[in-house]
Parts: sequence; structure tokens; C-alpha cells
Amino acid sequence: MSRRSGSYPKELRERAVRLVEEVRSEHASEWAAMESVASNLGIGSAQTIHNWVRKAEVDAGTRPGTPSVESAELRKLRSENRELRRANEILKAASAFFAAELDRPQR
Repeated sequence: MSRRSGSYPKELRERAVRLVEEVRSEHASEWAAMESVASNLGIGSAQTIHNWVRKAEVDAGTRPGTPSVESAELRKLRSENRELRRANEILKAASAFFAAELDRPQR
């Protein structure tokens, strides 16, 4: 069964990250802890848990990277920037059109 990114509830993702930290010492490796948590919570893949744990570490500042809040803000600003550029192009085209109309001799 394939799941889209973000289809697991936020509470489940947070719980899984906490559980990995709690059971880490009971397993031979962090990956084994992730596999155990994935199995116990019915999450399709330990890789999914791995991604959540790494993202939580970045958000907490214990791992280098762009935190989720900043990443979301960047996406929002880039989208807004694209829209503003598009609007500017439309306004430039309209301005050129009306300037050409004004330059035409009147009959």
C-alpha cells in the first residue's frame, strides 16, 4: 500500500519519533529501533520513521538543515514571488499595448 507524503497524522509522526528515542537503548542500532516502532505502529516502512526522526532533529537544531517552519516560509515566498513576476509581466504587456495606442495617429 503506497501512501502520499504527509498522509500520516501529525500526532502519529510525533509519537513515532518519541518512541524511537525511548526504545533506542533496547535495540542494537537506531535503525532496529525504527523498524520496531514502524512495525508496532503499523507504519509501512522504517525509512518513513527515519525521515521523521531526521526532520525532527533538524527542527530541534541538533542536526544541520533547514527547519520545517523556514522551509514552509521559503515555499510560500517563492510562490508569492512567482505570482508577482507574472503580474508584472501582464502589467508590462498592458502598458506597452496602451502606449502603442496613444502613439497612433487619430483619424
